[in-house]
Amino acid sequence: MSTYRDLALPRALGSARTGGAPIGSRRATVLRTVGPRERRSHLTAPRVPTVGIDIGGTKVMAGVVDADGTILEKVRTETPDKSKSPKVVEDTIVELVLDLSDRHDVHAVGIGAAGWVDADRSNVLFAPHLNWRNEPLRDRLAGRLAVPVMVDNDANTAAWAEWRFGAGRGEDHLVMITLGTGIGGAILEDGQVKRGRFGVAGEFGHMQVVPGGHRCPCGNRGCWEQYSSGNALVREARELAAADSPVAYGIIDRVQGNIPEITGPLITELAREGDAMCVELLQDIGQWLGVGIANLAAALDPSCFVIGGGVSAADDLLIGPARDAFRRHLTGRGYRPEARIARAQLGPEAGMVGAADLARLVARRFRRAKRRRVERYERYERYSDARRAAQGSGSL
Repeated sequence: MSTYRDLALPRALGSARTGGAPIGSRRATVLRTVGPRERRSHLTAPRVPTVGIDIGGTKVMAGVVDADGTILEKVRTETPDKSKSPKVVEDTIVELVLDLSDRHDVHAVGIGAAGWVDADRSNVLFAPHLNWRNEPLRDRLAGRLAVPVMVDNDANTAAWAEWRFGAGRGEDHLVMITLGTGIGGAILEDGQVKRGRFGVAGEFGHMQVVPGGHRCPCGNRGCWEQYSSGNALVREARELAAADSPVAYGIIDRVQGNIPEITGPLITELAREGDAMCVELLQDIGQWLGVGIANLAAALDPSCFVIGGGVSAADDLLIGPARDAFRRHLTGRGYRPEARIARAQLGPEAGMVGAADLARLVARRFRRAKRRRVERYERYERYSDARRAAQGSGSL
């Protein structure tokens, strides 16, 4: 344990890279992007490199990100098996950060975790793909890395990145929907992530849209993610293939009859090639997506929906039907402004970039402590010099 701390401390105390605040049109763009409550703190946050980490069920991705959202370097590894202790995953995170610290001056670390994070952004309450149950992740990692650590839900960090640097720039009210194995989401309002009283807001995938519908791993039936997600897409394709449906012959031939090899990316690829069944399946997923977005618009009334996650790679094959269904199901359609629906721009790195950028807001604590240490040292040096000078003059 002490080895990690001893290794991290000298790297963390390296010289800081600073830069001037944005000026001219660049500053105006930032002011439009940063909400009024966060504007001052974010524009005055230190312009230093930070590390963002995105933890999922299959991979851990870490990257050094500068104040403009540019990834300077990234590394990734497989997520340790979920049956292993939480410390094994923490060890993996520490190793990645220390590896990056060998080549970069790291001032803070942000974690985007696929799970529920408490309102204080310190404990992972529950992670479905990891053995984390009320895990004090922030304090454990901060003690080993000797720099401030921020922990948040991965959908929140992805939404922050899209709002700061991607498809949601300039929006005051933004909702992000991440389509992957399931559905995650996040809400940003006036420059703040809305995490809810207990920190678990944005679990849109578990809204019930079909009473008594498909069973969801969460224990309920008819959840939205059972009709509009990567799992739903693959489930429908495999069911058609297993039934030896004539419309599925194309995908059956592609996997040579091995139905478990049918995946979401394969369905998207065949849809782009014009396979009628795959196009129709993506349309069905997109229509359910549009229904859910219309429900969220009725509840939250945002100006923009950003669609991210792996399934969004289907682009207009998915988002086109979603826009059509949204317009058909929107409450008060024809008599109210419609929210913009956009595909996320930052791709799979969004969660990592957002985590790093949010970590910059806590990096100032480290810099202040470092500055105080430097000031104390300088005062001591001045005192020592004066004392030596006085002793020298006395001896004469």
